[in-house]
Amino acid sequence: MSSVAYFTQAEETLFVGNDPARGPWSPDHCHAGPVTGLVARAAEREVGPEKMLTRLTLDVLRPLPLTGLRVTAQTVRHTRTLATTRVEVHDLEGTLCVQATSMHLVRKSLGEVPTARVEPIRLEDAEPGPSLMIGGLHDKPMFGHFNEMAFPKGQEMKPGPKAVWMKVPPLLENEQQSPIQSMCALADCGNGISWNEPPVRFGFMNTDLTLQIHREPESEWLASDALSHWHGNGVGMSQAVLHDTKGPVAVALQTLVLHPVKPKS
Repeated sequence: MSSVAYFTQAEETLFVGNDPARGPWSPDHCHAGPVTGLVARAAEREVGPEKMLTRLTLDVLRPLPLTGLRVTAQTVRHTRTLATTRVEVHDLEGTLCVQATSMHLVRKSLGEVPTARVEPIRLEDAEPGPSLMIGGLHDKPMFGHFNEMAFPKGQEMKPGPKAVWMKVPPLLENEQQSPIQSMCALADCGNGISWNEPPVRFGFMNTDLTLQIHREPESEWLASDALSHWHGNGVGMSQAVLHDTKGPVAVALQTLVLHPVKPKS
């Protein structure tokens, strides 16, 4: 398993994509998951560590070139309780590719509080397996080739809802990513995990991502329990509950656009 990072930082706000950041639909464009990590990084650095990132919403407006992305953040509101930011991702020509917003809440120490009891997905019971996300419309190394994956024992690897454990590369070389940044690549994989048929007749690209976080993850291995709804009108939705080894930490929602796949020439 390669340890190469998703991105190389060329300047303070400029990031160049490496092979692990390449998406399945084009050899020249990024998977949105690693870019989500850059957006979370910008938002967290803008607000500071005294508040926790609790919601991140991205609109993916255009393809994201591997050749370079500029990521900038600005504070919209910052009070004792909360902070919000606006984050933008532009290509090297200055075209807006992603617009995003974030919500951050102040950290408190309340001790033990009651919460919903949810049976965790057990990493101890998972079995290593090949990546689900290596099928694409090109033959270059891409996102799915650089992830370690494991699956609940006995789960059938057929189309439809499923749970997957994933360990991903670092966001940047020589920088420790935050727990939430480490979750972002997986958060954008709900559609790639829970596809309803292989991408032979239809592609199922997401146009947005909303990540709602209620606890920062505490393990390197993270799981997504995902399902996708597809409809004949060309619109779909993926929803995933994200887990660390202790239990649920977040929910990720994606709006999907279904499109006919052109055969490889």
